[in-house]
Amino acid sequence: MSTFTTTMSPEQRVSMAFELLQAGSKKEYIGGEMTQLDHALQAAQLVKNEGADEETVLAALTRDIGFQIPVKDIMGLTGDNYYIFYTITDRAGNTSAVDHDRVGAAYLRKLGFSKKTCELIESDVLAKRYLSTIAPVYQESLNNASRELLKLQGGPLSSTEMREFEKDPLFKQKVQFRKWNDAARTTGVKPPALDAYRDMATRNVLMSMRTPY
Repeated sequence: MSTFTTTMSPEQRVSMAFELLQAGSKKEYIGGEMTQLDHALQAAQLVKNEGADEETVLAALTRDIGFQIPVKDIMGLTGDNYYIFYTITDRAGNTSAVDHDRVGAAYLRKLGFSKKTCELIESDVLAKRYLSTIAPVYQESLNNASRELLKLQGGPLSSTEMREFEKDPLFKQKVQFRKWNDAARTTGVKPPALDAYRDMATRNVLMSMRTPY
């Protein structure tokens, strides 16, 4: 993984993120239906076609970037108080953190991606747990690997956790974001290549650098 410095230009920061996303072309998506890059590109296209804003499209594209960050690099990325409770290993022997949403959001914040983009990514597991709570049939719609991962991620929410999530100003968007992600699992689809989003990502980082949050 390339080394980040605060003097990097928006273009260089985006290249760092895209380098990790491209690595997903060699790793299977949960359940082995497609590669992680295939899923990311399909999700981004789906969200864009739904008319979502650029921040949401980029969140869809980079949602699983936390899976690409080596476990050994996560502590330095997220701080000394961060602890990985579980890791998962795919059939090719690639190991990654179960709480990839937090890892990915922390990484993209470091690179300077926008607040909304990072918040949507960070809420991914929470939205999955929420949907599993309000609609048990949702769990049945997940593939076996995703259901097993849900157990490690905490399973259904408690009533207190549900109420807290429902107070989130982006609550509805976060739930919809998760639904879009679940829909982007069709094999054989050929969405635009990763570089089609480079200018969009550069605008996102540039905007965030000009008005930091």
